[in-house]
Amino acid sequence: MKKPSLIPHFDLSPLAKAGVRVITMEKADTEKNHDVVTPHRDNHYMLLVATQGNYTLNIDFEEITITAPALLVIFPGQVHHIIKINSPKGWAISFDPALPDAEFSYVLQKYFKEPLLPDLASEFYIRVTLLTDMMEKLQNDANDFTVRSLHSLLASLLSLIAGKLTQDVPKIASKESRSYSIEKGFTALLKNNYKTWKKPSEYASELSITTSHLNDTVKALTGMAVSVHIQQAAVLEAKRLLYCTPLSVKEIGYTLGYDEPVYFGKLFKKTTGMTPLQFRSKFRD
Repeated sequence: MKKPSLIPHFDLSPLAKAGVRVITMEKADTEKNHDVVTPHRDNHYMLLVATQGNYTLNIDFEEITITAPALLVIFPGQVHHIIKINSPKGWAISFDPALPDAEFSYVLQKYFKEPLLPDLASEFYIRVTLLTDMMEKLQNDANDFTVRSLHSLLASLLSLIAGKLTQDVPKIASKESRSYSIEKGFTALLKNNYKTWKKPSEYASELSITTSHLNDTVKALTGMAVSVHIQQAAVLEAKRLLYCTPLSVKEIGYTLGYDEPVYFGKLFKKTTGMTPLQFRSKFRD
C-alpha cells in the first residue's frame, strides 16, 4: 500500500551541537537541509532574534510582518514559510524540544503567541542580543564543558524571555497553583494524544482527577471546554494537511482519528466556517 504524502518537515541540523544551532540571519537561507520558502514544519523550536530588517512569514495560515528589533518563536509542528525578507540581521536559534524544561515550554506555548517587539535601548533587548551572540560564538567549541555552557546560556535566554512574557501576568496564589498544574498537564497530554484521545475522560483519567474537575479547571483558565481544545487541535492539523498534502478529506479524517467522514466535515465547518474543500481551495488552489 502506498504511503500517503506527508507535510515536508525538517530535523534539527546535523551541525547542531548538543541540540542547539545558532546561525546569523544572513546565512539562514543557506542551510542545505532546510528550505525556508516552501511551506514545511520542523521537529524543533526556532527562535528568531531580529536586530535589523523587515520580515514577512506565514505561520499556520496567519501572515505575520515584523520590523526589527523583534523576537519570534516558531513551535515544533507549526507549518510555516518565509514570504519576504529585507535587509535581515540577527540570529535564528534552533533547539531540541527536550532542552527547555516543562515550565519554559508551558510559558512559551501559552504566552508567546505574538512577536515580542522590544525597545532598542531596553535592558531586555541588550541582554537578549548579548546572550545570543555568546551562544553563536560558543557553539564552535567542542568539549563537554562548553556544551554545558551552551545549554546554560539557552536556559538563561529562555528564562529572560519567559520573564518578559509573564511580567504583567498576576501572581498565582498558592491555592490556585493546582489549577494551573492541571491545565499544564492537560496541555502536554493534548499535544501528544489529540489524534487518539477524543474523550475528556481519557485526559482526566491520566491526570487522576474527575472529568468534571478537569473541564471546570480548563474552562476557568482558558475560556474553553476540554472537548473544544481537543477539536481545535485536530482541526488545526487538518488545515495543515489540507494545505500541504494531496490527501482526501476522508483520508485526513482517518489520520486524525475520525472514522466518520461526514462528522469530521461538519466539525471542520463548525470550527472554521468553511468545509475542508473550501479551505483547501482558498489557501492552496
